[in-house]
Amino acid sequence: MTNRMRHNWGHRGNQTRYYRGKSQPRLAVSSLIVLTCLSMLSFLTMAQAEVSEDTIQETFYAYRNGVPQVPGIKPGMVINQNNWEVAKDVMYPEYLDLIKKGWVEIKVGETIPFTLPKEYIEATRKYAQQVKLSPEGYLENYVAGLAFPEHPDPNDPQAGLKLAWNFKRGFNWSDNACICPFYWSYIKGDGTVEKTIKFDFHFLNFKHRVVHDPRPEVLPNPEGLFRGIHAQVYEPFDLKDTQVLIWQYEDERKRDDSWLYLGFQRRVRRLSQEQRADSFLGSDAFVDDFEGYEGRVTDMNWKYLGEKVLLMPMYKHNAMEFKLPDFPIAKNTDEDGYHYIEFGGRANWFPNITWQLRKVYVLEVTPKDPAYPYSKRVWFQDADQYTNPLSFIYDRKGELWKIFLIGKSHPDFHLPENKGIGANIDNSVHIIDVQRDHATVLRFKGHLVSQKPEIFTVQNLRQGR
Repeated sequence: MTNRMRHNWGHRGNQTRYYRGKSQPRLAVSSLIVLTCLSMLSFLTMAQAEVSEDTIQETFYAYRNGVPQVPGIKPGMVINQNNWEVAKDVMYPEYLDLIKKGWVEIKVGETIPFTLPKEYIEATRKYAQQVKLSPEGYLENYVAGLAFPEHPDPNDPQAGLKLAWNFKRGFNWSDNACICPFYWSYIKGDGTVEKTIKFDFHFLNFKHRVVHDPRPEVLPNPEGLFRGIHAQVYEPFDLKDTQVLIWQYEDERKRDDSWLYLGFQRRVRRLSQEQRADSFLGSDAFVDDFEGYEGRVTDMNWKYLGEKVLLMPMYKHNAMEFKLPDFPIAKNTDEDGYHYIEFGGRANWFPNITWQLRKVYVLEVTPKDPAYPYSKRVWFQDADQYTNPLSFIYDRKGELWKIFLIGKSHPDFHLPENKGIGANIDNSVHIIDVQRDHATVLRFKGHLVSQKPEIFTVQNLRQGR
């Protein structure tokens, strides 16, 4: 070491340490201990601070002071092409246009709370104060619960990003679930059903678990997964045993991994990022569209546009009307008596459900990659569950391309096994491609039950289940 280096960075043999040419006395050992203890105390105080009760009440009990009221909108009324103007302030214009054209009628239902489970609320109370965003927008110090429970501030440039993380680390499908069976029907604008695919879909959160054991995480988890998704096709014969596996990593700096197993070829293929934004098995959905948005939060820009009261497709499954004959190709009723949501309206594209007035957060979601096939999503996030019942998707020219509706049932009015869990149940879907006059409609039988971790492995795909 040269004398110059000693002069700049210190000499261990003296009691004086040098910093860039200036001498300062060493701190006494006792002073260092005091400073260290104060720093640790400060950290522990921050980690132990809890979210205020006012914030908890505002965030998780959106209707504690009463449900939204809008003049002219009452439970039990039907909105159709004869009276559509009554809904012009509570329905997005692109969907209102479908009513005006006579494609669909909307029945208004009673607004009910969809309250998240007490375990999720308590986790928010305990851990949310320590959650931060990195300069790149990644989530830091997250343990469980809602990441950012404060009411979104229109003046906060990160408000949209925080809502996106609330969605991504939300409670959709609980800690784990199975949609068994799951029917996807491809329908032309003239009502012709091209085909119906029968799936099973499985979901498992490996981390941040609050309701189902094991808690707080599934071990071992050597890949560092946050979530796994597995799907398998049972019908029709030409697609039988096709499987899809998606890995979402806890560290979002890593891109999701996805694999496709083709039963007729008996081989596994890794899906590229480009294929995630291609038609999934010929449907009107991309892999990135699953659950509203299955991609990485940081691949998008999330602009918060404000809070509104709008009609949303949320309801009690057991209170819906079940009267239609079997859906073409697929049944409306299972052997155990479970009724799938029925579809009607133009070309049988529209679920026969009720819509209710709800508080929602409106976002504009734009891709950072200019080659992405969508130019933007207009996204409606429920203020109770932080899920996404409705979105509108636009092509690169800025023209409406798809309407994505996810009808959501309250869990207490669904299968008995789902009662009390607190997660809304994705229950009926239509994805309408308005440009090619085509739709994919989805009918669910969702179970909020434990899943086997071995389902979510590449080896499981190779075994063909």
